[in-house]
Amino acid sequence: MPGLPQEPSSQELTLIEHLGELRRRLGWSLLSFIAATAVCFSQVERIIIFIKSPIASEVDKFAFFSPTEAFVAYMKVSALAGLVTSMPLILWQIWLFIRPGLSKKERGYGLVFVGWGSVLFGAGVAFAFWVLLPVSLRFLLGIGEALFEPIISIDRYLSFVIAIALGCGLTFELPVVLATLAKVGIVTPEWLRQQRPLAILGLVVISALITPTTDIVNLTLMTLPLIFLYELSIAVCALVMRKKD
Repeated sequence: MPGLPQEPSSQELTLIEHLGELRRRLGWSLLSFIAATAVCFSQVERIIIFIKSPIASEVDKFAFFSPTEAFVAYMKVSALAGLVTSMPLILWQIWLFIRPGLSKKERGYGLVFVGWGSVLFGAGVAFAFWVLLPVSLRFLLGIGEALFEPIISIDRYLSFVIAIALGCGLTFELPVVLATLAKVGIVTPEWLRQQRPLAILGLVVISALITPTTDIVNLTLMTLPLIFLYELSIAVCALVMRKKD
């Protein structure tokens, strides 16, 4: 329309303009994260009670071993909750950064990318809290329970929980990532099917890195959902390619 600035395409942007746009999107993402973290800090004690729920029956209160540990724990919990809360806005900024390189029709998939990306990230975090963590903690705290009494540091527990929650949240983004790559022509459903054996091996390795124990139960609990997500990604990519054709 006359009088309105036209959005430049990826070919029209210089390297400096790309870097400037990236800096702008990172800045908005950071501001969204900081704002969400500040809001979550006001509810941090309730969030800690929720995070503690997987071991509430085994541990009454967390311990801390330095004057600053409790405050650092509050900040970690607020940051984790802030990241989960601000994820839709962060994904939107990612979409705005890659949008100029897409066709006019492909630019209409922004809400789908942000919506499903947020849902899958939340599903991954929920899976970590309600499935993986209870089973893992029950197994770990059961070792030597006749001889030892668990005194768990809040800092160590949060590091344990955050690593699993973020790992699950990010790996559950697999369908959105592969569907986006299929949309821009980088991968195809046929190629993903051909790579299935290597992909399953890679998912097993990722599961072993994410899960806190090496027992077969926890490894299976993490690996099976990832394999399902990979197969779902193939189906989604096939649908995307069909619509694109």
